[in-house]
Amino acid sequence: MFTGIVEEAGEVVSFEESSEGRRLRVAARIVADVSVGDSVSVNGCCLTVVAVEGGILAFDLLEETVRVTGFGAVRPRQRVNLERSLRADARLGGHFVSGHVDAVGRVRAREVRGTDVCLWIDPPREFLKYLVYKGCVAVDGVSLTVAGCDAAGFNLWLIPHTLAVTNLGEREAGDPLNIECDLLAKYVERLMQEGSQAPEPQ
Repeated sequence: MFTGIVEEAGEVVSFEESSEGRRLRVAARIVADVSVGDSVSVNGCCLTVVAVEGGILAFDLLEETVRVTGFGAVRPRQRVNLERSLRADARLGGHFVSGHVDAVGRVRAREVRGTDVCLWIDPPREFLKYLVYKGCVAVDGVSLTVAGCDAAGFNLWLIPHTLAVTNLGEREAGDPLNIECDLLAKYVERLMQEGSQAPEPQ
């Protein structure tokens, strides 16, 4: 479990495929407090640390993980958002984020408004129902508030601090982004479905 408050934007060293699978290696400052077996959110996807090599964290990715996330487009020197798993005694500054990416969205437009930036993002259409004005969403692992919605997507306002400490400051039109919708919306949908299928009283 995570909060969506990014600790740092690490730098991809390599993302290579071999007979043993796909391995992502990321240079990061948080290695001092990370061990093999720990969970780390990488661009919003919960990955297990399989090796700590000096200042580099290594993760093995399943083919399914690559398929349903934006990792297929990751390149060396690209920045990725990192967050260690939530401690029970820590402040919850964002919202509950599971690290299970729902879909890959695309940046429709980037609009600069003074010192702030507005991003319009288009997710797959079937996920629009989980996105509401002032609702929570995690984008590349960053906990954000939906500022508005239209028929194709949603928009976000990014303050200078977010632009500086995450990789969202580098995103341009057409770029892929990992999206995790709010868990509450999905649970409510399921409960309503179950309720509509309840048997009639005898």
